[in-house]
Amino acid sequence: MSETIEEKCISKGVKLTEQRKIIAKVISQSKKAYGESDHPDVDELYSRVSKIDSKISIATVYRTVKLFEESGILAKHDFKGGKARYEAMIESHHDHLIDVKTGEIIEFVDDEIENLQKKVAEKYGYTLVDHKLELYGIKKKS
Repeated sequence: MSETIEEKCISKGVKLTEQRKIIAKVISQSKKAYGESDHPDVDELYSRVSKIDSKISIATVYRTVKLFEESGILAKHDFKGGKARYEAMIESHHDHLIDVKTGEIIEFVDDEIENLQKKVAEKYGYTLVDHKLELYGIKKKS
């Protein structure tokens, strides 16, 4: 089982104030029905956090997100044409498919794509050490 954001903060020595605990909890609960992060931006996090504690400012949310990112607790994504979005840093690799109309983000792992990327690197004389794949599309009508 993976660590919660609060547990990651503790293990990395990040001090958890009450406001940071609320922000961490909201980020941890940023899940869709099927269990993936919905990759909220800071404005969306602020909207969710302020429903719990109206005294938390957007500046506090920005500072906390920056701290969590710098501490390796959150991953920042700069998906094409939008604001920076965040998800909890996870150990397992995944790629993203982004709907350019709705902003929906689907996380996926495809062994065929992973193998092809390694082959491309090898073809050009490289050993693949890391990569990031973002696909952008429009959902087909059923």
